Amino acid sequence: MSEESIMRESIRQIQKLNTRKKIIETAYKIFSEKGFSVPSNIIAKEAGISHGSIFAHFPTMNDLLVSLLSDFGDKIGVSLHELAKKSDSMENLLKEHLKVLEEYEAFYSRLISEKDTLPEEAKDIFAFIQSTVAFHFSSVIEREMEKGTVKRLPIPVLYNTWLGLIHYYLMNKDLFVHSNESVIKRYGPELVSTYLKLIKNEKEVYE
Repeated sequence: MSEESIMRESIRQIQKLNTRKKIIETAYKIFSEKGFSVPSNIIAKEAGISHGSIFAHFPTMNDLLVSLLSDFGDKIGVSLHELAKKSDSMENLLKEHLKVLEEYEAFYSRLISEKDTLPEEAKDIFAFIQSTVAFHFSSVIEREMEKGTVKRLPIPVLYNTWLGLIHYYLMNKDLFVHSNESVIKRYGPELVSTYLKLIKNEKEVYE
């Protein structure tokens, strides 16, 4: 293959990657705003690409959704893995969890509200994402229990209580903030401090 052919192929690959990135970014936005039943032509129009370009990268809308969920899960997993590996505190882990969720707040809110309508593969990935968060949560809170800073309660209950707090605020956003505001940004610090007071041993809370 000539140098010119190699260069043309490299340009094509870059263009393909850029188009794929544009589709994913647009799909995040559209799915967040309108839900997961949005037809592909709306995503194509918003992204400024041909309708066929979507299917060149994602043969079905389920493939696109699965790709989005995988990308989202990777970001959460990497963020929490680094903290858990450093034996970091429960407080920092909770804050990092909220930081990632705030970045994708509209998308995540849509996920938890429409999860029962997702295709099976997407449901499996969503469950895997929650399992990943739970794993890192467990590794950090177990160390806190060993130090005596956290009450010895069933870890699944502790994790589900934390997740339940977040989901309640997200699902009832209209009760807490205006539509264009982030409920996690507004109430995140309060959620962390309240949760820590619930799980910390009394001497730790009042010291």
